[in-house]
Amino acid sequence: MADEISFLPLGAVIQSFKVGGVNIVQGFPTQELYASHNSPHFGATIGRVANRISDAKIDSLNGGKSYSFVANNGPNTLHGGNVGWGKRIWKGPNPVGLRQIPGIEGLQGGETVEFTLTSEDGDEGFPGEVVVKVFYTTGKVVENGKEVIVLGQEYDAELVGGAEETVVNMTNHSYFNLSGGPSIEGTIVQLSTNSYLPLSEWGIPTSGPTAYSKVATTTPFTLGPEGPDFDDCFIVDPSKSPSSVPIDTRTLPLTKLVSAQHPESKIHLDVLSTEPAFQFYTGKWIDVPAVGGAPARGPRSGFCVEPSRFVNAINVDDWRSQVVLKKGEKYGARIVYKAWKE
Repeated sequence: MADEISFLPLGAVIQSFKVGGVNIVQGFPTQELYASHNSPHFGATIGRVANRISDAKIDSLNGGKSYSFVANNGPNTLHGGNVGWGKRIWKGPNPVGLRQIPGIEGLQGGETVEFTLTSEDGDEGFPGEVVVKVFYTTGKVVENGKEVIVLGQEYDAELVGGAEETVVNMTNHSYFNLSGGPSIEGTIVQLSTNSYLPLSEWGIPTSGPTAYSKVATTTPFTLGPEGPDFDDCFIVDPSKSPSSVPIDTRTLPLTKLVSAQHPESKIHLDVLSTEPAFQFYTGKWIDVPAVGGAPARGPRSGFCVEPSRFVNAINVDDWRSQVVLKKGEKYGARIVYKAWKE
């Protein structure tokens, strides 16, 4: 799979994911260009806390202590701060042999690499020293007579010192473009749910799960040159209590969150995860110049599916158990991409 899928130590980035000769993830040809130009977080592993923390603070953790962070998205903290895990150099990729992906039957291959990072106590203001691992497993399955490329991701994080509890919420921030061209225009998308968290102008949930009414998301819809525009957190199963989500979701079944295809390229993508929510983002704010032989990337040059916990869960009493990692526990999650060409 080395010719189809590649990774980089900076941010444990997914650099390429080729399907039918088309790289369906946005990125750069060198790690140096990720360091200098990756403001959209192309392909990056996001932590310690993905998405937003309201007012850049946690009011109560470790026995009532409050913590303040950099406000890098209006009044809020976004994607772990100025130098979140997506901007750190990880150790890896280190080969760890063949592994299966729970929930994926008949996987051929299973070559797996591991990235590791130690996030220090006080890293970007967060309490506790955390050792985190990302496992990438690649292989193929045959479904309905078609060969499907599989890329599995597994997250494993442990609090090893410096505090009795901390907050963790990880995701991958790949931007997908199935068209083979500069825009996601024409991509046909279907989400698994129409339940979402209504957001303030700065992306903080204002209430619990509500029905999304702008687009019929659970039936196929087409992304146009300018709309529909998404940057929303969707809830996989609103009937489940948010507080029932375990800190380690790896024991839960994989659920298909999003299906996408492009009628001209004939490329298909399914995104599955064990996570309770996902951010669906259609790339409105992408602004990357042409560098290193890579073309300029602008608005709607990729879309994101970011499986994770609820946005700002740490500051909502009914949600915070999803993201509070205590000493002696493991944080875990699983994300799987399945892609093929007709």
